[in-house]
Amino acid sequence: MTDDSRVLEVPVSAAVSAAVPTLTAPGRPGVRTLPGVYAPQHDTLLLLRALARETVLPGSDVIDLGTGSGLLAVAAARRGAHVTAVDVGRRAVLTARLNARLARQRVTVHRGDLADPVPGRTYDLVLSNPPYVPSPLGPPPRRGNARAWDAGHDGRAVVDRICDAAPYLLRRAGVLLMVHSELTGTEESLRRLSRGGLKAAVSDTADVPFGPVLLSRLSWLRGRGLLGEHTDKEKLVVIRAEQS
Repeated sequence: MTDDSRVLEVPVSAAVSAAVPTLTAPGRPGVRTLPGVYAPQHDTLLLLRALARETVLPGSDVIDLGTGSGLLAVAAARRGAHVTAVDVGRRAVLTARLNARLARQRVTVHRGDLADPVPGRTYDLVLSNPPYVPSPLGPPPRRGNARAWDAGHDGRAVVDRICDAAPYLLRRAGVLLMVHSELTGTEESLRRLSRGGLKAAVSDTADVPFGPVLLSRLSWLRGRGLLGEHTDKEKLVVIRAEQS
């Protein structure tokens, strides 16, 4: 294994542990990520909190789209769900498998685009922390680290696809939990999901400091009217949508 692919340990904060007490096994204080894999951050924590409130029955079917480190998938598996996790990144797939194994949880991890590896299947719960950052560079990158966050000029390249797919992925009374930035367009997500027949609402929000990516794009974002001149934090939202 080269230096580029060594395993890094990412500490799980006390807040995460409080949100999902059984997230990590005793003596395992963090998750491991390979370089280039999106490490758990504020958006992951917000989605974990939403997941902690959701009813997840033993034996229920859950899919985590864009699993990254696999943290959400492992959290759902600890509650007795049958969990499928998908990511387009080879290293993300390896990382998710590693973290499931370390947590001694069964998670089936596929490499592929959203739910393409499992055609025709439906779920009781769909989780997603997709790429959602608006980018001045145009279409989302096909490779590289930025693939985990860049999502086109409006940040909706992947979010819209998940909104459109959700009605077909969810069973009756099934739930989608998806996190993204308010910069991505909260109302558009709610409208798109509602047009698909889902009951959609914002379940959680959090104001968080700008990360390095947004800091590097402040002028561009303000020029497009996506950020106010004096706005100094990013608002994250969890969208909850339920199948009737």
